[in-house]
Amino acid sequence: MVTTLLRQAGASIRVLILFTVLCGIVYPLVTLGVAQIPGLSGQANGSIVAGADGTPAGSALIGIDPVPKDPNADPYFHTRPAASAKDILGPADTSTSGGSNKGTFDAKLTDTINQRKAAIAAREGVAPAAVPPDAVTASGSGLDPQISPDYAREQVARVATARGLKESDVAALVESMVQPGSLGYLGDPTVNVLDLNIALTKLHPGD
Repeated sequence: MVTTLLRQAGASIRVLILFTVLCGIVYPLVTLGVAQIPGLSGQANGSIVAGADGTPAGSALIGIDPVPKDPNADPYFHTRPAASAKDILGPADTSTSGGSNKGTFDAKLTDTINQRKAAIAAREGVAPAAVPPDAVTASGSGLDPQISPDYAREQVARVATARGLKESDVAALVESMVQPGSLGYLGDPTVNVLDLNIALTKLHPGD
């Protein structure tokens, strides 16, 4: 009886050690190795985007709203608002992710959207009715890196003025950054805000 128990215990321990090595060491190392294959490594390592100076500036998958030093001379394109932000427009709290979970009949959500619309209209110097829907509604994650081309175009005049650039040059840059929907036809065209701000800095170094 005791011999049988010891033999079974020994077999169990050997199986435990074997699967610990296979699943806890070998498998993670193989997965890591495959993830570093050229063509996969960028995505596996977080889709990091290099800034104008060559250093990491962020991830192409996470939208972080830039904060200007002087709100009255704001040189940046901005992302969508986030439910996690303390301010109605941002920036988002990147330690968390998620929407507000408020429905279209929620009075507080309607009030927040109206506040955002008024703030963006004042910032961009346009009528509230001209503010695109994605500019005033948060995404499900609250960290979307893309905005609609319409929202990007609406910010052109302000950015050009703040940076002392020709509005036509900034508008052309925006158009060059418009990406079609998946496979060219699924979803709406978008503009990645991080990529756009980096390209803008390259166009006008020092900002």
